[in-house]
Amino acid sequence: MKLLRHLVSILLLPVMVAAVLPRWILVNGAASDTRWPWSFATVPPRTLGVLLMLAGAGLVAWCITLFARVGRGTLAPWDPTSRLVAVGPYRYTRNPMITGVATTLVGEALLTGSRLIGLWALVFITMNHLYFILSEEPGLERRFGESYAEYKRAVPRWIPRTR
Repeated sequence: MKLLRHLVSILLLPVMVAAVLPRWILVNGAASDTRWPWSFATVPPRTLGVLLMLAGAGLVAWCITLFARVGRGTLAPWDPTSRLVAVGPYRYTRNPMITGVATTLVGEALLTGSRLIGLWALVFITMNHLYFILSEEPGLERRFGESYAEYKRAVPRWIPRTR
């Protein structure tokens, strides 16, 4: 049952956002979108895109594993963790899973040369920023109390500190 809960949350959230919707954008926005022409000049941005996609997907997978093992829950807001996850990439930023998905989307935009996927990445980042400020963080403060408040003071929301 636990495995099914995790699979549903993974399929409905990061897979939908980073795979299904970009594919839909590429197919349905082809007439108004840009694409890289095939030439050696496009190899560097395409290569960077693949590397970003792999890094983003790896970060998302790592975060999902931590949610299951440490947090004892899923990434889904309707089935949240019962323990605060503050290890691994969560030591450096409070939202590495969203960073992983956003990195994957930027990689897809670079790989394909799609301005519409780039726009979708920007919309995704903006929506999540607002969601975390208005809903997620107040909810975590209510659920985890002082331990989350301390974590919030020590770890930045998006961009890791250099120290």
